Amino acid sequence: MVRLVLVLGDQLSENIAALRQADRAQDLVVMAEVAAETQYVPHHPKKIAFILAAMRKFAARLREDGWQVAYTRLDDPENTGTVPGELLRRASETGATDVVATRPGEWRLIEALETVPLDLEILEDDRFIASHADFDRWAEGRKQLRMENFYREMRRRTGLLMEGDKPAGGKWNFDTENRKPASDDMFLPRPSRFEHDDTVAEVLELVETRFGGNFGQLHPFGLATDAAQAEAVLEQFIHAALPAFGDYQDAMLAGRPFLYHSLMSAYLNVGLLDPLDVCRRVETAWQAGHAPLNAAEGFIRQIIGWREFVRGIYFHEGPCYVERNELGHERDLPALYWGAETGMVCLREAVAQTREEAYAHHIQRLMVTGNFGLVAGIDPAQLHEWYLAVYADAFEWVEAPNTLGMSQFADGGLFASKPYVSSGNYIDRMSDYCGTCRYSVKAKHGDDACPFNLLYWHFLNRHRARFSSNPRIATMYRTWDRMDAQRRQAILHGAENFLKKMDSGAQV
Repeated sequence: MVRLVLVLGDQLSENIAALRQADRAQDLVVMAEVAAETQYVPHHPKKIAFILAAMRKFAARLREDGWQVAYTRLDDPENTGTVPGELLRRASETGATDVVATRPGEWRLIEALETVPLDLEILEDDRFIASHADFDRWAEGRKQLRMENFYREMRRRTGLLMEGDKPAGGKWNFDTENRKPASDDMFLPRPSRFEHDDTVAEVLELVETRFGGNFGQLHPFGLATDAAQAEAVLEQFIHAALPAFGDYQDAMLAGRPFLYHSLMSAYLNVGLLDPLDVCRRVETAWQAGHAPLNAAEGFIRQIIGWREFVRGIYFHEGPCYVERNELGHERDLPALYWGAETGMVCLREAVAQTREEAYAHHIQRLMVTGNFGLVAGIDPAQLHEWYLAVYADAFEWVEAPNTLGMSQFADGGLFASKPYVSSGNYIDRMSDYCGTCRYSVKAKHGDDACPFNLLYWHFLNRHRARFSSNPRIATMYRTWDRMDAQRRQAILHGAENFLKKMDSGAQV
């Protein structure tokens, strides 16, 4: 009896669990481009085109390898519009009653599959180092869930950057060495760009027709859409960017969106690259003397540390995690995030490159768009949906904990020991944005003061009861209390005026 083997758009690996268990000679692989997946948030056109093109190429690769594949295109007139609907349609066509699937990375899809009236077997997604059970065992009994402790477990388990039972170089973490500001006269590697083949051209035409009104520029489109192209991106990163990646991983430059970053997160998240293989290749580059330890460690920590950790948090906490709003922030997402004109160069740059590239690196997300959302009191659910929509690498398992937990403190500090808020000084230190800004990062209050300077103190003041005893920021409250009352009032008044102006839709 034929079984249906479901392969989702972020499971584009021949080593995925469902394919490993399937019978190539008998079972039917089901893949589908469906409206429900393209519309649950207003995805960036580049994101949609990337995933659809990668899906079509992967289906073709499976057919070449002897698999039977039932593939539904988005514009197929018989398309039911949902993944469960397509499974039922294929079951009706074939008489199949059994489905094998790899666990999806989003609770809404897991819950949707569980409603399908077929015999469904969901297998663990073992592309990750830590299973859900592994993470739950690690988390059990811990008062605080901290990435650094988890990361050390992953280093020991994988053996990456280990010398016996000790970390290479005598330290687990070289983050303090990875905060150098960049300059605009640096030699920067050119990111890989790929010409359009027939598959990509066809998808781009479809996406332009159906999703041309979504936030984001579809053209130019040069993303990798198959495993061979993703491999070329990896090779380019190791050869040209890895040696300086560590030093400048937190830096930001106007008009330079990529710097020394790997640009591989989207390819890792859909299955075109294997995360453990990527980390071993980076480790080999360090061992060969091609890259310093701080670069290799900083990169590997992002993959086996943060990436694995936030996935563990997402599934450990359950489907209601995305509803958390411990700070009670309710301000609507302002038009700034959709490209409204602003005198704030940092926000303008981050949003502009997001619109153009469906990409921003982690510091731009955390310390510019995320920091602004937190100090301005924006509803974390709205911010969560924005991040999920606009970035090509955004899937809920990785995006939600980074946004709601680390960036917005909406989970009340489940894994972040303090809120990631800062004044304009951090952005000034790590970027060249402030030099041409309409606001002055040196001004602490008044109409010309950097909004981050005003909103930072406004945030601390309104959340004093929660954070004044936090040892990591308690000194800031003592600094606030030492200011004279008139200066404090001027700062709060300036922050409130800025927020009122922004809420009204006026240019800020």
